[in-house]
Amino acid sequence: MSQNVYIAGVGMIPFKKPGASAHYDEMAAQAVREALADAGIDYDKVQQAYAGYVYGASTCGQKALYKVGMTGVPVINVNNNCSTGSTALYMARQAVQSGVADVALAFGFEEMGPGALSTPWNDRPGPLDEFTKVIEQAIGKVDLPNALRTFGAAGQAHMKKYGTKMETFAAIRAKASRHAANNPLAVFRNVVTTEDVMNEKVMWPGVMTRSMACPPTCGAAAAIVVSEAFAKKHGLRTDVKIAGQSLTTDFPSTLESMDPIRVVGFDMAQAAAKAAYEQAGIGPQDVDVVELHDCFAHNELLTYEALGLCAEGEGERFVLDGDNTYGGRYVTNPSGGLLSKGHPLGATGLAQCYELTHQLRGTAEQRQVPNARVALQHNLGLGGACVVTVYQKN
Repeated sequence: MSQNVYIAGVGMIPFKKPGASAHYDEMAAQAVREALADAGIDYDKVQQAYAGYVYGASTCGQKALYKVGMTGVPVINVNNNCSTGSTALYMARQAVQSGVADVALAFGFEEMGPGALSTPWNDRPGPLDEFTKVIEQAIGKVDLPNALRTFGAAGQAHMKKYGTKMETFAAIRAKASRHAANNPLAVFRNVVTTEDVMNEKVMWPGVMTRSMACPPTCGAAAAIVVSEAFAKKHGLRTDVKIAGQSLTTDFPSTLESMDPIRVVGFDMAQAAAKAAYEQAGIGPQDVDVVELHDCFAHNELLTYEALGLCAEGEGERFVLDGDNTYGGRYVTNPSGGLLSKGHPLGATGLAQCYELTHQLRGTAEQRQVPNARVALQHNLGLGGACVVTVYQKN
């Protein structure tokens, strides 16, 4: 059994710097309440719940939901690195599409600490050990935090292969700031220029300055997905449809290619996008607005190519022609993206869903993409998993 799945409600709280937010359970409960109110249903109607978070003990999802109510609903806790939020959405969508549930809740949250990502489990093999070895073999020893080194190496590889300039990555960061200036939920709303970004503290000479990396952030977001029959029975909105969705993990090429671009998930994203386009019966040329995983400015450019928004090697031209913003071919990250909106790992995928739902509803206010009818979401986690989702205005 396969049925249409709709986004009936979304909720999101303002993202904040570490130490400035409420605790994870309060943030998550608030986002869930907002999604329920937006959908116009009571919590006891939810038949399954998927909680996404990366940093936390077992059953944090229950802890958060118990602040909303205790209905005995099945709660599944999800951790898929930075693609956790969209993985929770993927599972909720599957439950409804298959007929297992008529109403499912996906929510994500993260209470992060300042500084680079780290792990408390240093007494056992790490999931990124092989990835780190490939990067070290490709670029040598570089004394930087792992994520910065890995994505920086991918950007450096693109620079060497295609002649892409560091200023182009700075332009992507500047574009993110212009978009975020219109997003009251973003953690950084100050507008910066390409020159400002280039003049910042250098993290990796010739490759990256400080704000080309997304900041650690705290926040939460949620979505209610429903079947068409349930929506009609209860008078819920069906104006945003999940038309295609795919979750992929790594292929042999990720490591065997010895290519940092592949290490950061290019092939996963390409395969997930192809499958999602096919399910939706569209191509990249049909997309109006995109929320993609710009954890680093470098990854945004790589993802343009992986999603087919431009051909491989043409990412720089895509940026210089203004095809990644208002007035161009695709408005990418109208929310400000991870670079300016922030990246609370478990919440990011659902924050992207929140933004695209409002874009297709026509309720994105100053961020609104004119006549948006098809939206594309890309959410990536190293180690690895990539979720690509196509939404259509119904």
